[in-house]
Amino acid sequence: MLGTLRKLCVPKPPVAVNETYIALVTAARNPFFYTELKVPDTLDGRFELIVLHLFLLQHRLMDGTPASAQDKALHNFSQFLSEAFFYDMDNCIRELGVADTGVSHRIKKMGKAYNGRLQAYSAGLGDTTALRAALARNLYGTVEQGDVNALDRLATYVEKMTSQLATTDTGTITSGCYAWPNVAQLVAA
Repeated sequence: MLGTLRKLCVPKPPVAVNETYIALVTAARNPFFYTELKVPDTLDGRFELIVLHLFLLQHRLMDGTPASAQDKALHNFSQFLSEAFFYDMDNCIRELGVADTGVSHRIKKMGKAYNGRLQAYSAGLGDTTALRAALARNLYGTVEQGDVNALDRLATYVEKMTSQLATTDTGTITSGCYAWPNVAQLVAA
C-alpha cells in the first residue's frame, strides 16, 4: 500500500535522468581510471568514482541558488540524479546478498559518505591542495602506497572536467545528451 501511495505522491523522474545517470556510471567505469590513474578497481573505488562524476554534474547544475524556474528545474534534475544514485546503490547492495535489515544501514553510511565527498570536492575546486587531499583520501584511501603522478593526473581531470562542464549548456545535460569526453585525451592535453 505504501508503494502505491508513493507512486501517486512522488513525481516520476524524467527519462533523461536515467540516461544521464547511465552515461555518468559508464564514464566512471572507464578502465583508464583503474589502469592508468590507479584507482582501486574495487567496490569502494567504483563507488568513489561514481560519486566524483555525480559531483561534477551536480556542481554544474547547482551553480547558483534556485531563484528562477530554470534554476528550480536544474535543482530538481540534480535531486533526481541523487535519487537514481541511491536507487542504484540499493540495488547493488541487494545483489550482493545483504539482508533487508542491513541495506538501510549501509545506505545511511553511503549517504553520509556522499555528502562528505560533495563538501570536500566543492571546497577543493578553488584550492589545488585541498582537491588533491580530498581525492587522495577518498579515491586512494585504501591504497597502501600511492602514486603522486596518478593523483596529479586525476586532479587535472577534475579541474578540466569542471571547466568543460562550466561551458556546457545545462540543457544538454538535462536532456540526457551529454557525452563525457575521453579521459586519456583530457588528462594528456
